[in-house]
Amino acid sequence: MPYDPSAFPPFAVTVDLVVLTVRRHALCALAVRRGEPPFQGSWALPGGFVRADEDLSQAAARELAEETGLRAHDPSVPAQDNGAHLEQLATYGDPKRDPRMRVVSVAHLALAPDLPAPRAGGDASNARWVPVEELLHRGGYAREGEPRAPLAFDHAQILADGVERARSKIEYSSLATAFCPPEFTVGELRRVYEAVWGVALDPRNFHRKVTGTPGFLVPTGGTTTRQGGRPAQLFRAGGAPLLNPPMLRPEV
Repeated sequence: MPYDPSAFPPFAVTVDLVVLTVRRHALCALAVRRGEPPFQGSWALPGGFVRADEDLSQAAARELAEETGLRAHDPSVPAQDNGAHLEQLATYGDPKRDPRMRVVSVAHLALAPDLPAPRAGGDASNARWVPVEELLHRGGYAREGEPRAPLAFDHAQILADGVERARSKIEYSSLATAFCPPEFTVGELRRVYEAVWGVALDPRNFHRKVTGTPGFLVPTGGTTTRQGGRPAQLFRAGGAPLLNPPMLRPEV
């Protein structure tokens, strides 16, 4: 029999973004208040439908640009100004995850240095950076004076998975440098680890570990006093993608 597309139920693919940054020494995620049904007025992760002429990475990069003004860059090359690390996280396909129709979401994780206040785009009526612990609160999230409510769709699970990916991956990879500007101090990198893991780290041990892997950090030859006190040496991310031995996450 000839192929009849109308014989199959409607089906759509979306991309959802877990956009993480470190602000005021806390790991924060981008949350948007939905301006249209379903879940109108609820907080959610940014994202949208994949267009007919896009592949998944193009859709994720477009949504990232629309929601944050950031462009995605290749994580294998040094960080670019106003660029963000972007990688595929996981696929979510519960038949009831979206009340409109059968929708499969391919979530992506985006990391970038301290970012300015976001601008709302698409169907989002508001957007803001929120500490991940607030968004993952058992009772849901709300701005001051509002009742708490769960994030829309299955976005609480997607966010939790993205945060865990970031927390586990910085143990052994150079992913933490994606939260830093192109040139940074070891102290600034340590504060990224502390924000992502939610723990305090010993400065001397940390310095020894991140500078002990050849090519993991490369001195730029410059110094800075932006942290106050004596000038601190500046580094950039090197070509070594793995930290050896890994820096295991402390028990909390």
